[in-house]
Amino acid sequence: MGKLQTIERLSLNQITTEHWSLPEAVEGCVRAKIPWISLWRHKIAETGLAESKKLVREAGLRVSSVCRGGMFPAASMSERQKRLDDNRRAVEEAAELGAEVLVLVCGPAPDKDISSARKWVAEGIEQLVPYAKACGVRLGIEPLHPMYAAERSVIVTLAHANDLAEQYSPSDVGVIVDVFHVWWDPDLDNQIARASGRIFGFHVSDWIVPTPDLLMARGMMGDGVIEIHRIRQAVEASGYTGPIEVEIFNRAIWEMPGDDVLAQMKERYLEHV
Repeated sequence: MGKLQTIERLSLNQITTEHWSLPEAVEGCVRAKIPWISLWRHKIAETGLAESKKLVREAGLRVSSVCRGGMFPAASMSERQKRLDDNRRAVEEAAELGAEVLVLVCGPAPDKDISSARKWVAEGIEQLVPYAKACGVRLGIEPLHPMYAAERSVIVTLAHANDLAEQYSPSDVGVIVDVFHVWWDPDLDNQIARASGRIFGFHVSDWIVPTPDLLMARGMMGDGVIEIHRIRQAVEASGYTGPIEVEIFNRAIWEMPGDDVLAQMKERYLEHV
């Protein structure tokens, strides 16, 4: 398993070109001959679900994932129910768009009770699975880096994501391996092997040093310290051969012309992934 020779698995995660609308991102992928796209729900909402589906289909693109479901914990049962209802809508959107998977960013604790928040995540997934299965959508639990535990997700290790996913059939619930979130984990190789048959997505970017910002800290592949190529080999050894999403939160990259971002993305993908 050497270097990637083609871009047939490359997917633009829409957040990488945040300033582009969904139509602009679709057109950009067509110009750059990038075959996959990952759609964010706020971009789908701007364009409308039916129009989003039409644009993607007419462009000949495939949807690698929809971002995002999750955010299950809340202080009241009524609010948790609202969030579950929104997750069902996210499943419906993914199904309509023909997405491979709905990515779950599981959410933070509404107070200091992280144990209860993790329980609510497990309960939320349990309630969502039958609906997702009926719609033909797989759920991918994405563990986030521990620095996001207070604001974005109480699921911060691949081990914990595996624990949750293993409660269900590997055809229904799996995990997302995002190098930015998991590269530091001393148990990473074991957990990737454990996730064999359950890896529903592989996301790449890089960890910039010094780290400029908690959220906007991702760099283009090759600009940081992550052993991306080695992690890809581990993921593929566990059976994953699906699309590889480039997902970058970075204001400087967002300010670049989108076509320039995609050109650099292709070049770095072939060199570093």
